[in-house]
Amino acid sequence: MKQERLPQAPRTPLPELAEFLAPLRVHFTQGPSAETLRQYLTGLLSEHPNKNCDTLAEVVPETNQQQFNHLLTDMVWDETALNCQRSAQMQTLPSEGDGVLIFDDTGFEKQGRHSVGVARQYTGTAGKLTNCQVTVNGHYAERTRAWPVATRLYLPREWADDPVRRQQARVPEAGVFQTKAELALALLDEATAWGVEHACVTCAADYGDNPHFLNGLQERQEHHVVAVRANFSVTLGRGQTSPVLRADEALAAQPRQDWHTIAWSAGAKGWWRAKFLALRGWRVDGDGTRHVGWLLGQRPGRGQHGDWKYCWSDFPADTPLAVLVEYAHRRHWVEQYHEEAKTELGWDQYQGRRWDGCHRHALTGMLSYSLLVWLEGREREQRKVSGRPRSAFSPSPGPSPRAPTGGPSSGERMAALCRHP
Repeated sequence: MKQERLPQAPRTPLPELAEFLAPLRVHFTQGPSAETLRQYLTGLLSEHPNKNCDTLAEVVPETNQQQFNHLLTDMVWDETALNCQRSAQMQTLPSEGDGVLIFDDTGFEKQGRHSVGVARQYTGTAGKLTNCQVTVNGHYAERTRAWPVATRLYLPREWADDPVRRQQARVPEAGVFQTKAELALALLDEATAWGVEHACVTCAADYGDNPHFLNGLQERQEHHVVAVRANFSVTLGRGQTSPVLRADEALAAQPRQDWHTIAWSAGAKGWWRAKFLALRGWRVDGDGTRHVGWLLGQRPGRGQHGDWKYCWSDFPADTPLAVLVEYAHRRHWVEQYHEEAKTELGWDQYQGRRWDGCHRHALTGMLSYSLLVWLEGREREQRKVSGRPRSAFSPSPGPSPRAPTGGPSSGERMAALCRHP
């Protein structure tokens, strides 16, 4: 049987990649180290279906597996400082303003028990309890552009409390057990320190249902529109004797004529729309403490199918309903990134066991994705000059399901970027 030839990465440096990485070379004390990062990213941007140190060395000329492993583990460079500068670089892109920070987690199914943080735990990625790693991720999103900010591996308590496993996986000694909500708040603090301007925070119900997370946002004076579950506790009356209701009970009791049809984003098959209602009230913590805000409900419109959805927001009383709806639905950006970083950029294919390798590999994926957003930003500015309409960015081979088609997809851009001259 004839063996299929692996798609080879270009031998000469990609000029766009070299230009994007040029400001970041200061984080490497030696030129060959920075060159190894460029070669590794070239492999991630290639069309090779499998992307780990072994397979990338097969398609990137003049490299080897040991060289890439060294980049991700023992090579001297500060990935946090580099990521901070990458974030600053992304903030120089022309902005629509009104960006939000999104927090969510994703899972990576693994075999064995030695990869750092691996445990039998629930992940929404698989929709079940399974042997996996989980990372908590922060993402910046405007209406038609988004990019990853930072990621942190969740370390289950069985790992955090085991000094031998921690030492073997090179987990930093200063680390202590943190819940996913605590990790998200730490990433928020990091993004704030880096100057990532944002209008609010949004997240999945695993975080929105956590009173410690919501109180942490309130302490930081962070406006938020967060998903919550049907049993989220609210009250609609001012008095201490007003009944505490479930979110679904409070919204189901409202007259149907009070609900409004709102369209929040243009999709490939038309506008996304549903029925919405916002009720001014108070969320109720387990200790009875009350916090004023909005309970937001979404239900399918006439002739539509789907589940009811619920959100909580602390925005002021004069905030338009359409604004709350649009912010709430930006969460799809981080879900899209999780999928595309895995399928296109090999995020879930790292085979090492160490803490530093896991985080450095994640950063190389963020760098690769950021390059594509950066290139798309350039093309967008050119389209402005020629009067072409702006469309949402997606690095998948097809158009974003939430945006009308227009211009080449990022999958096509990746192929063109790495095509032999």
